[in-house]
Order: sequence, then structure tokens, then C-alpha cells
Amino acid sequence: MPQQPHRGYRQRVAHFTLKSTLYASWALGLFPFTYDSRTRQLTRSRWLLSYGLVLNLGLMGVVLLPGTEDHRDVRIDMFERNPIIQQVENMVEIISFLTAVAMHLGIFWKSREMVTILNELFLLEKRHFSNLILAHCHQFDKYVIQKCILVVLEVGSSLLIYFGVPDSNLVVTRAFCIYLVQVGVLLGVTHFHLAVIYIYRFVWTINGQLLELANQQRRGQKVDPARIKLLFWLYSRLLEVNSRLAAIYDIPVTLFMVTLMSANIMIAHVLIIIWINQFSLLDILLLFPQALLINFYDLWLSIAFCELVERTGRQTSDILKLYNDGEDMDEELQRSLSDFALFCSHRRLRFRHCGLFYVNYEMGFRMIITNILYLVFLVQFDYMNLKYK
Repeated sequence: MPQQPHRGYRQRVAHFTLKSTLYASWALGLFPFTYDSRTRQLTRSRWLLSYGLVLNLGLMGVVLLPGTEDHRDVRIDMFERNPIIQQVENMVEIISFLTAVAMHLGIFWKSREMVTILNELFLLEKRHFSNLILAHCHQFDKYVIQKCILVVLEVGSSLLIYFGVPDSNLVVTRAFCIYLVQVGVLLGVTHFHLAVIYIYRFVWTINGQLLELANQQRRGQKVDPARIKLLFWLYSRLLEVNSRLAAIYDIPVTLFMVTLMSANIMIAHVLIIIWINQFSLLDILLLFPQALLINFYDLWLSIAFCELVERTGRQTSDILKLYNDGEDMDEELQRSLSDFALFCSHRRLRFRHCGLFYVNYEMGFRMIITNILYLVFLVQFDYMNLKYK
């Protein structure tokens, strides 16, 4: 068994953020599973499942109640002069609410499938990957920390806008419920991205093993075909788990990305109106740019998670090509490598949401261009109402 590397500062921070996410998810009823020390597996808790469903549906019910918030100097003036802003804001709120409903109902209805997937990943790590890791995966720590920091930034940004708008009569209790719902959605999406980054770490480990065996073959040493078969089996299991996991979070994650894109369009439009009408720089202008940047970065990081896994899967095919340079390859090893390479060419490790689009950098650039184009269309359509009289 290889010696595990010493845990560094970044690893400790990543471990802390993972534990914090777990405890926060338990508190909000988003992770209805407990660990059974006898079977060493996760079990589905009916109490946690009922608690989470009642809590989150209750919070969403409070959010739907008529509010008494009054942003007199900003929102009402903008809505009266630019009614299209109110329409866009209502659309964003509807999509956000549907995202929350889809997230919590998905956790309730698909909890059995989810615990099966998590236990399979847990079993693969305990039985196989814990013995294969040769070095620490720094990308894993990096993305875990960034995602958890973004959850904090998203909530903080929303609170800053909600309470930072001047001359507002706000209801703190209702605001508390609204942002608990937002935290629930953010944590639910974080669960998906953390599972994705775990799959990346497993595939990264397989690539490291394949590369080590390829170097071993180049040095003239014999490669055990059984190890290639084991890595092939692990890779195929990860692809199956990845497909099942993506199917569970398909609709909520897609709605979440649509929410971020719609919110970016609305915030950018508001910024243009603020800039044209020269609102107070200190009171207003500093509130919205940070929200726009955080939303864009959250959207881009969601794409970066999937791109990282897809790129690592492509590297598996590239590493398998290195074995073609070897000489005196026995028939069993050649057949195992051919089966592995053929599988990689026909079954790619990719994320496709709702059967419509793959999530990668190419699609990310298209989303950014779409955001800009919709903003241009919105400004052109509402051009005569941008300047207050």
C-alpha cells in the first residue's frame, strides 16, 4: 500500500469545508442519510427525510406570502419607468422558486437512488482507490474550497443588496426565510458539484496508474494485464455512476444555471439604468457589480467542474495510446488495452443536461455570449425608458 502524503494546509481547509457542508446540509434537511458503523455504509433516514421536506416546504410557503418590503426610492421608480425590469425580476423569482421545488422534491423522491450511488462511490474508494492513490490531488482541494467560498459569497451578496438599498422598509423574518431557501438551493447544487469532483479525483487516479504502467512498459518491465482490467472495470463503473448521478440532478442544476443567467441579465440592465441616471455611487453602484461578478463566477465554476472531468476523461484515451510504443506486448495485455481504448472512444465521460447540451467550456462561452446578446436586446427594446425625466 502506498504511503499517504502528509496533510497540508489546503487539505485541512478542504476537509473543514466538506465537514461544514455536511453539517449545514443536515441542519437544513438536505442530506437525509446517516452513517451506519456496522455496515460502513450510508443509510436513508426517514426522520431526516421528513424533517427536510417539512422544513423546506414550510420556508417556501412563507416566501410565497405577500411581502411588505418597500424599496421606495429605487425599485418602485424603476418599475414605474421600466416595467420590463419588473417582468424580468418576476421571471427570475419564478425560475428560482421552481429550482428550489425541483431540488427538494428530487431529494425526497430520489433519495433511494442517491444513497445507492453514494454507497457505491464510498465502496469503490475504500476497496480500490485508497490503495491506488500515489499523490495528493491538489485540484480536488482547489475546487472544493472555491465552491464553498462561492456559496458564502452568493448569500452575502444577496443580503448586501437586500439590506443595502437605502430607504427600505424590510421584514427581517421573511428575509431570513428567503435566504434559508437560497442556501438550501446553493447547498443542493454544491452536493452535485462535490460528487462531480470526487469522480474527477477517481478518474485522475486511474490516469496516474495507467501512466505509471506505461512508463513501466517503456523501461522494459512486464505489465500485469490484471491491473489494466481492474482499471478498466473501475473506469466503466465511474461512467455508470456519473450517468445516474447526472440524471438525479439534471433538472435542478439546469434550472439553477438558467436562474444565474437570468439574474445576470437583470442586474446588468439595472446597472445600465443606474449609470445613465447617475444614482448615488456609494449607495447603489457598489451593490450590484459585485453581485454580477459573483453570479458570473458561480456559473463559470459550475461549467469548470464538468469541463475538468471531461478533460480528464479525454486524457485517459491519450494515455492508452502510449502503450502502442511498447514492444513484445503479450496478447492478453494487448486485448485488455484494446477493450479499454474502444470503450473510451464509444463512452465518453461527459455531462449532458436534459438531453439538450453538454456542459463544458465551449458551452460556457456560448452562455456568456447569450447573456450579452439578451442584454443588448433588452436595452434596445427598453431604450426610450432608460433615462428618467
